[in-house]
Amino acid sequence: MTSLERQAAETRIECRASDHFADWMANLPGTLAVTTYQAGKLAFLGWRGQQLSLLMRQFDKPMGLAVDPLGSGKLALATRNEITLFANANLLAPEFLLNQPSQYDALFLPRVTYHTADLNVHDVGWGHDGVWFVNSRFSCLSRLSSDYSFVPCWQPPFISELVPEDRCHLNGLAMFEGRPKYVTALGECDKVGGWRENKAAGGILLDVESREILVRGLSMPHSPRWHQGRLYLLNSGTGELLAFDPVTFKIDSICTLPAYLRGLCLIDNWAVVGLCQIRETHIFGGLPVQQKFKQLLCGLGVVDLGTGNLVATFQFTSGCTEIYDIQFLPGMRTPNILNLTQEPTRQAFTAPDFSYWLRPENMLPT
Repeated sequence: MTSLERQAAETRIECRASDHFADWMANLPGTLAVTTYQAGKLAFLGWRGQQLSLLMRQFDKPMGLAVDPLGSGKLALATRNEITLFANANLLAPEFLLNQPSQYDALFLPRVTYHTADLNVHDVGWGHDGVWFVNSRFSCLSRLSSDYSFVPCWQPPFISELVPEDRCHLNGLAMFEGRPKYVTALGECDKVGGWRENKAAGGILLDVESREILVRGLSMPHSPRWHQGRLYLLNSGTGELLAFDPVTFKIDSICTLPAYLRGLCLIDNWAVVGLCQIRETHIFGGLPVQQKFKQLLCGLGVVDLGTGNLVATFQFTSGCTEIYDIQFLPGMRTPNILNLTQEPTRQAFTAPDFSYWLRPENMLPT
């Protein structure tokens, strides 16, 4: 563990929820999964009967998170040098704590890890043909491989060569009918770090299939997500949640929130938006949201898509300043997840029809 990882693991994280957030979570038929690379945590925010539950696991720079849309109980998580696939060992979940049975209704265990090296992976999407991811360092969409760090599959039309120069800061990915459909980038640039020159107003939205630039003039856009016939995305630098109509090309502002926005999850008529403070002024300084709000929040905001009203918040008040991704785990109220370094990971055995814990009562004498 590096000194930065150790510091993240030891940092005390404090939070608070609005009254309406607790009420909203009580009626949510699932759990919110949240990544924060700054704090080095993957968090599960669920509901335990009468109160909120918050489980946080340590990972090295957790970024994009994807849920298998086919309901297989699989997750894909991008970290600093790896993308790991997790599977739900639901038969083992109730027995995770012997003295507190049935505390968890799901248990995600690491099953396959792809060693990508530091590609600066951002969004991850699970399609019909497997996992796709945004390879920001090489300005392209990529696929996983057992033979290579990555397999490049698509690049913006203005990127002339695939080199590790983060030319446009490709970051967001929206899947549609099992295929990559929309991406966001912070600039229309073809030189080393070129996006930084006009970061406050150079952002773009692109159609993957047609390679057409659909929208220009965005402020550090992130997290495009397809939902109920519209594309939603975050205009992060202005604090706006936007909705884009792919037929009329009309773009509407749903609301403006007091934060740099990153991470978006859409559930029925609700948008759960990631709220971030701004730490690195040399990259994020001078953005419109900083001029509009004196204080920026970190956490989650629940927005009514019909009215645009912010109806509930969950705030990190200490130890966490940035959110990256948010996903919804349907049908799970108190899930658990283990990383590769935890002892229970090596004590869990799973097979298609049965599962066992490696515990003294299950072991034969030697």
